[in-house]
Amino acid sequence: MLPGPLTAATITKGYRDQNAGALIALGHAIVEIPLMALIYFGFAHYFASPQVKRIIGLAGGLMLVFMGSVMFRATRRALGEAADLPYNSLTTGIIMTGANPYFFLWWATIGMALIAGAADFGISGLLLFAAIHWSCDLVWEQFVSMSVFKTKHLWTQKVQKIVFAICALVLVGFGAWFCLSVFI
Repeated sequence: MLPGPLTAATITKGYRDQNAGALIALGHAIVEIPLMALIYFGFAHYFASPQVKRIIGLAGGLMLVFMGSVMFRATRRALGEAADLPYNSLTTGIIMTGANPYFFLWWATIGMALIAGAADFGISGLLLFAAIHWSCDLVWEQFVSMSVFKTKHLWTQKVQKIVFAICALVLVGFGAWFCLSVFI
């Protein structure tokens, strides 16, 4: 639920489709649930290795910069032609999740502790944890997209351009930070 690339993408997609949040959450789960399984089976240390973090940080950062740039250029369009990302909501959820190196770092640290706690109850504990965790993601992303969709009639052209420019800058900013952080 932290504001970041996925939230910015959900705001953008939610302007056109009230159910974009559900598809973005599904895309997020396509990356997240297999990652949970890998952590459960002991592969978390691979995501924390410096080489993997650099590759994910640079590739993910460049993808976020690209998507933010595309969205920023699209903010020049008229109100009825809202700025958008170049992919559908499901693909956007996959890309925004997979391109975020801090997502992997979070799961290799805090997430690993949560998985370990769930693992105390066996595979059923892990499955219950995954279902509840994903349900929270689903509810949040859907809430964001529906809120944007239901209030878009209140947005003037200036408000729309400002909101989409901020979302684009968030994507570019996170992307730049991810790219730079691999060298720090």
